[in-house]
Amino acid sequence: MKAELLTVAPDHVYSKQPLSNNLVRAILSENLGKKFKEPSFRYFRHLMALVFATKEINHNPEILPNITLGYEIYDSCSSVTSSILGTLSILSNKGEPVPNYSCHRKSILAGFIGDISSVTSYEIAQLVKLYKYPQISYGALDPLLTENIEFPSFYRTVPNERSHYAGIAQVLEHFGWTWVGILTSDDDSGERAVQELRKVITQTGGCVEFTYRLDTEINIPGTERLKIIINAIRKATAQVIILSGTGTSMMQYFLHRDWEDVPPKIWIASVTVSSFKEYYFEKYLNIFNGSLSFSIKTGKIIGFKEFLYDIKVSMFRDYDVFDSLWEDAFKCKLMDRENPTYLYTEYISHLPYCSGNETLQSLDSFIYDVFNFRFTHRVYVAVYAMAHALHDMYLSDPKPGAASAAERPSQEHRPWKLNRYLRNLHSKTPAGDELSFDDKGDVPAQYDIMNSVYFPNGSMKNIEVGHYDSGAPAGHQLFIKDNSILWHSDGGIMKEAPRSVCSESCLPGYRKAPIKQMPTCCFDCVPCAEGEFSNSTGECKHAHRMYMINCMKCPEDQSSNIWKDGCIHKITVYLSYYDSLGMGLAFVAVVLSIITTGVLGIFLQYRDTPIVKANNRDLSYTLLISLMLTFLCSLLFIGRPTTCTCLSQQTAFGIIFTAAVSCVLSKTITVVIAFNATKPGSRWSRWLGPRMSFSMVLVCTLGEVVICLTWLLTSPPHPHTDTQSERGRIILQCDVGSIIAFYIVIGYMGLLALASFMVAFFARNLPDRFNEAQLITFSMLVFCSVWVSFIPAYLSTKGRYMVAVEIFAMLASSAGLLGCIFIPKCYIILLRPDINTKEYGNSKNN
Repeated sequence: MKAELLTVAPDHVYSKQPLSNNLVRAILSENLGKKFKEPSFRYFRHLMALVFATKEINHNPEILPNITLGYEIYDSCSSVTSSILGTLSILSNKGEPVPNYSCHRKSILAGFIGDISSVTSYEIAQLVKLYKYPQISYGALDPLLTENIEFPSFYRTVPNERSHYAGIAQVLEHFGWTWVGILTSDDDSGERAVQELRKVITQTGGCVEFTYRLDTEINIPGTERLKIIINAIRKATAQVIILSGTGTSMMQYFLHRDWEDVPPKIWIASVTVSSFKEYYFEKYLNIFNGSLSFSIKTGKIIGFKEFLYDIKVSMFRDYDVFDSLWEDAFKCKLMDRENPTYLYTEYISHLPYCSGNETLQSLDSFIYDVFNFRFTHRVYVAVYAMAHALHDMYLSDPKPGAASAAERPSQEHRPWKLNRYLRNLHSKTPAGDELSFDDKGDVPAQYDIMNSVYFPNGSMKNIEVGHYDSGAPAGHQLFIKDNSILWHSDGGIMKEAPRSVCSESCLPGYRKAPIKQMPTCCFDCVPCAEGEFSNSTGECKHAHRMYMINCMKCPEDQSSNIWKDGCIHKITVYLSYYDSLGMGLAFVAVVLSIITTGVLGIFLQYRDTPIVKANNRDLSYTLLISLMLTFLCSLLFIGRPTTCTCLSQQTAFGIIFTAAVSCVLSKTITVVIAFNATKPGSRWSRWLGPRMSFSMVLVCTLGEVVICLTWLLTSPPHPHTDTQSERGRIILQCDVGSIIAFYIVIGYMGLLALASFMVAFFARNLPDRFNEAQLITFSMLVFCSVWVSFIPAYLSTKGRYMVAVEIFAMLASSAGLLGCIFIPKCYIILLRPDINTKEYGNSKNN
């Protein structure tokens, strides 16, 4: 396609009255030919949209009254060189590119509209910014063009490419696709796409299995590089591939026959690729069937369809390119054709002549679709944006003293002033579309999501299945009609979305365990730990699928069930009277206290017998009362713990048990003193007597009282809830508060018991028939054995069993004292009264 400078005066086609001598020209730098040099009605629609918009504006008295909006059109041919030459030609107004020369006389150059390509738009912007003319592109998606410092006068009616990457990630999240591949062009645009896509996909929990760049500098089909990529995709486990980058160059890759052996994949085409894929769809049916694509949102142009259907070939014979487009579309040749297009000279010589009455309405809807205006609508919006900005500028800044803005001389037009009005533009097209730009010259990001389907009967259709609006509130940006999508699979077309994951979702009760040197989307499933669970609560879901990430802890009062997919309330337990263990210990305590009461009764009844009177019977009464209280004290440890019971159980046990041990120690010392006091001239006799014995018991007991009071004042015992010791149970127990104070209490009693044992051991062979030293020795041996074994047993148990161990130690040691000291005496009192005489005791001493 040759570069043509096409100049059409507006009044040659449409006129508006009254006309003035001022002509404002908006330049459309356009591509009217395909990459493969085939005529393109797709781009012809863009040209017609410019003409149609200009006609509407010139017939609308509300916009630019008394000013005619004109245009000058140049075909960029998707070439950087052609774009630069055309821009210089427009700036110089000589038909030739003469830098820094302007021959404008009757008209004012207001700004530039175009191009559809980011590459050519970039080069045009480099020149236009030097002169501060505004440029409105209707197809450039490159994010680099949003740089205000480098391109302060650049605007576009399409959103920049970066704005829809988050939409792609939301589509992946919507369908539960966490394992994808990326194909992109091997250029700056492709590199940016890979970086942005990786970032947003990772943020939504997805992973990229592979990334391949398609070289745009060489003729692709048949190269080894392409075969490597195809083989890698064939072996890949990802079922979803994102296609992004420079669309016109990438489409060449998919012409290779090796793609036919690739299993069906779900392709997601970015907005930079989708328009080319849709237009050349018939070439890639087997590859992109069932694919999704982000497309520029369709727009409505009221009356444009009728305008296109009314076009006759005679209206645009000044355009050489129009002839080739018309001949290719209607398969005829035009008469009196002076400049035949070079590609079609041989081809059209065999075709009939055109009648001149052909209309676009007779064309196939796919060849010339008048129901889906995407980039065409953006051309229409660009023209209206330029016109409204000019209108606002002339209304707000008229020449002083002039009758109207139309009388302003063209020399006073300053192009940079128009930028301020474009930045602040807030208007609408006749169809109600908003006309506004943000501070970077961009428009709000709105996309249609299309589903491209090839049916078995040979027909093809692009179905709109959703949309994406980045300006909508979070959670409402993406809308997809799942039931409207047709997917491609080995079995043909299906309605259910395919799966694309590295590892299948973990079942409830399991969690993800990362696999070494693998992406986070690849994992093993391991059971949740005790007290943890995993289910659908608070987790990402799509349809019936659930994605378990981590196990969650159950609340303190709950535990995980056997399947670890939920929590159940724990049973509150404590050492209760209704529990078999608590009931047994309580029964033993009561029985032992009754036995102790019986022994006390026997001693009281036979208080005048020698065996009772020996070794201070008052101490015996005190010891029996202490043992009885000790047995009953163990009942404080059974039952639901309260603050009162927690404070009293340890202190009562310590004081009462210390009193019992003190009595034993006093009795032992009394035996030793009594034996030594019988010797002539002994001074031990003054230590005999009940006062001395009770003083010793009182002093030893007061020591334990001081320890317990200190304990209560510093760190008292308190009720405690134990949720960890037993699965599915909450154990209520008394926390000792200070474990050091607890062991000091136990240690103090142990110290008294050890002293009693040592004294009794040395006095065990004293010559007295009713000598208690031997009995005390055995009782202290039992006592010490019980409490020495108590410490490791106490530390190795948890919950209510710890309480049971302490109760058992109390009962066992007290029972040892009762059994070793008093049961033998009761035997003599009740069954051997013959030896319970003073004579028997004296004879034994002799």
